[in-house]
Amino acid sequence: MRHRAYQRLLVLASTLVLTTAPAFARGRSVPEGFQVAQADIQQMQAPPVFPAPRPIDITPIGEAPAAPPTADRSGTSALPSATDMSGALQASGALGRSVPWPIIFTLTALTLIPSILICMTPFARLLIVFHFLRQALGLQSTPSNQTLIGLSLILTFFLMQPVASKIYQDSLVPMQSGQITPIDALSRAEVPMHEFMGHYVRESDVALFIELAKEPRPASINDVSMRVLLPAYILSELKAGFQIGTVLFLPFLVVDMVVASITTSVGMLQLPPVVISTPLKLLLFLMVDGWHLLIGSLMRSFS
Repeated sequence: MRHRAYQRLLVLASTLVLTTAPAFARGRSVPEGFQVAQADIQQMQAPPVFPAPRPIDITPIGEAPAAPPTADRSGTSALPSATDMSGALQASGALGRSVPWPIIFTLTALTLIPSILICMTPFARLLIVFHFLRQALGLQSTPSNQTLIGLSLILTFFLMQPVASKIYQDSLVPMQSGQITPIDALSRAEVPMHEFMGHYVRESDVALFIELAKEPRPASINDVSMRVLLPAYILSELKAGFQIGTVLFLPFLVVDMVVASITTSVGMLQLPPVVISTPLKLLLFLMVDGWHLLIGSLMRSFS
């Protein structure tokens, strides 16, 4: 009985499908419950449309809202430029923001401070001498580069402190009090540096750069321009550093030659002379208090 009931239900379902399918295909009316409007179908297939966001008015209470920028006949917007907004020369930055030119010049000058320190101070001479000393002792990384650079910086500060104090009193203090302009302060700061570099520069180096610059021969070192004095000073410092380093190298070179000749004469060919000469050079340097003698001689060379 159940089997026959199932068969009747299947026949009725098949008959219903066969009768309604052609009607759907030809667009004819179908039984109630199966009709779907064509407009509803198109509305379901169309992409969703969202309303445009409304602008937020942030005008303070009591003030009239600002009018939007208008475009002139040429098609350009009548927005104020960076120069009109701040009254100063500015450069465009990220996200359309403007950056004042003094900030750009200041950041650029900060990147040039290491070069200025090397070219206008005794830093180059001191560092060259310390590197020569390390090579003469046969040490590869002791003292380290950071230690030698730090020692050179401290000694440079010691030597340049009188010059820096004079620059502070003559240029920075009057500029901070509003007595002179920054340009005048820079001109006043140039005088102590000119005197310092002119005292240690060699005449041959000055003559070389005067000839290269095609400038008239000055009456004295005080008449030499900074364009000529700066390269002449750094060249003189390099030569002075190599001269001191060469003289410092000679005693340790004698120790190396003596040790090498002794080890060769006794037949110790397989033993490198550096293994024996390095401790002897260190012992000699410590016995004569080498650091005291070297630093004292370097400081007296600038007196």
